[in-house]
Amino acid sequence: MEPGISDNNKKNQFNGKTRRVIAGWTRWLHIYLSMFSFAILFFFAITGLTLNHTEWFADQQKSTSDKGEIPLSWINTPDTNHIKKLDIVEFLRKKHALKGALSDFIIDENQITIAFSGPAYSADFFIEKETGKYDLSVTESGFFALINDLHKGRDSGKTWSVLIDISAILMMLVSITGLIMMFFLKKKRLAGFIIAIIGLVLSYLFYAIWVP
Repeated sequence: MEPGISDNNKKNQFNGKTRRVIAGWTRWLHIYLSMFSFAILFFFAITGLTLNHTEWFADQQKSTSDKGEIPLSWINTPDTNHIKKLDIVEFLRKKHALKGALSDFIIDENQITIAFSGPAYSADFFIEKETGKYDLSVTESGFFALINDLHKGRDSGKTWSVLIDISAILMMLVSITGLIMMFFLKKKRLAGFIIAIIGLVLSYLFYAIWVP
């Protein structure tokens, strides 16, 4: 056998083996990344639909109000640095079973405003500095507003924000591995890429023609 032919055979065998390894790993990644991320990807798909139709759930919002009084000694001081913020916040949180995180603590000349915020939830206190009496307004927007806010990462904390980043990376990896897999499907490769291009062009046309 001629040396050139032998070298070509070895090269073809190496290329064939490399292609099989890449194809196998890509298929493995695509399948298991898809299954691992199924729940979170399905969640973001569903909430993408509900976000686009918030009018369907507008009647779920409900508001309640309440009144109360905090110890005057906690706020009746000319030096705002001596106002017992932690005691006030913990007192209000326990008394009214508040949800969400503290988002505002504003001290004015005659009033203290405190706000708690969470997904689909807000609680606002307006405290009179002279008397210690306060008014409370709580707004809860329902289940679908909750999952919509989680989709947007609104008032949901840093940990949930990290989960959103992870889910975005998983979506990209699933898409990329699916695209790479098409390179190894000779009979369906051309049709697959044509369909992908059609989808891309249609998305652009929807934007170019119908988006104001």
